[in-house]
Amino acid sequence: MALKEPPPYVAGHNLLAGKSVLITAAAGAGIGFAAATRAVEEGARAVMISDIHEGRLEKAVAALKSETGLESVYGKLANVTDEADVQALVDEAEATMGGVDVLINNAGLGGTKLLVDMEDDEWSRVLDVTLTGTMRMSRAMLKKMQPRGTGVIVNNASVLGWRAQKEQCHYAAAKAGVMALTRCSALEAADHGVRINAVSPSIAFHDFLKKTSPMELLEELAAKEAFGRAAEVWEVANVMMFLASDYSGYMTGEVLSCSSQHA
Repeated sequence: MALKEPPPYVAGHNLLAGKSVLITAAAGAGIGFAAATRAVEEGARAVMISDIHEGRLEKAVAALKSETGLESVYGKLANVTDEADVQALVDEAEATMGGVDVLINNAGLGGTKLLVDMEDDEWSRVLDVTLTGTMRMSRAMLKKMQPRGTGVIVNNASVLGWRAQKEQCHYAAAKAGVMALTRCSALEAADHGVRINAVSPSIAFHDFLKKTSPMELLEELAAKEAFGRAAEVWEVANVMMFLASDYSGYMTGEVLSCSSQHA
């Protein structure tokens, strides 16, 4: 089945007007960069993105400034598997932007490997970035948000946290953990006026995914979607913007599927 064309790009509606946004793993052409672009288009007053690749980060900051016209775009090298990096990132974001209103935990690591062939370090690496990295960032950010009595955290999960797929034991376990982390931490943060939700995409094509997964498999998964195509990265970012905005003000501890998958 031929993949169907995506809908026209949707204009911003000032959902994040006046807010500051911190996004991890946002350099490149994936969901993180799309979310950063979308945040500016939705009226964010300042955006900071992090990544582990210095050159890619510099290019992403320059591109965001050029494409959106917002000067208050910042970049910070940070590895979410390193607690010192996490603390430095949060501290700099708080100081540079005058506080962080929204944290989007986008950092994640995948791979393709049968469980019987998987080494301990392959398992641990995926969980350390995807699950424990999300925990580290959330923990550090909550220590800033909770005393202020306000703030929003949006985590990037996956439908694989619910559904089964061969060769995805490590990634699926990590994303299921992100879902559980979202629900439990949301209950704790609610007492302090902070909301925590997650978006759960099925499949969104971007360059990194194409490098790490066979194209035949990606096309097979895309064909299972009701629209006959993978999501555009900005379509996932749109859901993140909703969860980050006041329009979702009564939602916390929720995992919102961004999927048209029917099989």
